[in-house]
Amino acid sequence: MRGKFIVFEGPDGCGKSTIAKNVSTILGEMGVAHILTREPGGTDIGEEIRGLLLGQTGNMSPRTEALLMAASRAQIVEEVIKTNLEEDKYVLCDRYVLSSLVYQGIGRKLGINNILEVNDFAMNGLLPDLTLYFDISFEEALKRRGKRDTKDRMENLEDDFHKSIHDGYEVIYKEFEKVYNIVKIDASKSEEEVTKDVIDIILNKWRGANETDNCNRAR
Repeated sequence: MRGKFIVFEGPDGCGKSTIAKNVSTILGEMGVAHILTREPGGTDIGEEIRGLLLGQTGNMSPRTEALLMAASRAQIVEEVIKTNLEEDKYVLCDRYVLSSLVYQGIGRKLGINNILEVNDFAMNGLLPDLTLYFDISFEEALKRRGKRDTKDRMENLEDDFHKSIHDGYEVIYKEFEKVYNIVKIDASKSEEEVTKDVIDIILNKWRGANETDNCNRAR
């Protein structure tokens, strides 16, 4: 049996990182072997790259940004994701290749096909078993981002850029739904409701109705 690779995707402010942590807690309470990781980052090398990508200093070119994202991805695929999948663990990852297709391919206007080519090499054939796309209105995402005390370099970009990201996720969803096994999540609901929706999707997909009952008790 091989573990399952589950990716959490969406624009800044969609709540995916919070939900990923909630799901990790619930799976832990159920005794499900898993890890929670993130992109960019997730490894020592990846975290150093993350600091370069999201730090506030420097005028980084879009191509450099795209290549650094892919480099971090290549490292986490080999060092973390494949290793844990081979140990039959669930791997929960906050962002993966869709982020690059949207942020660099569409937002930075580098082209989806160019970003695909770079990341096909970085991923080395590893595609998600499930991609959860957290869909939320642009206005609500903007409001949520505005409440954050600190913002990274990407979050601080102008609203027009974030609007292109919001719209870009819909483009990628429609084009790559089957390739990356994308399921759209209504992220406008409460944190508790969204967490329940995600848990139910995961458990009903692979682990059966009985474990859904166990999960409900764990909550």
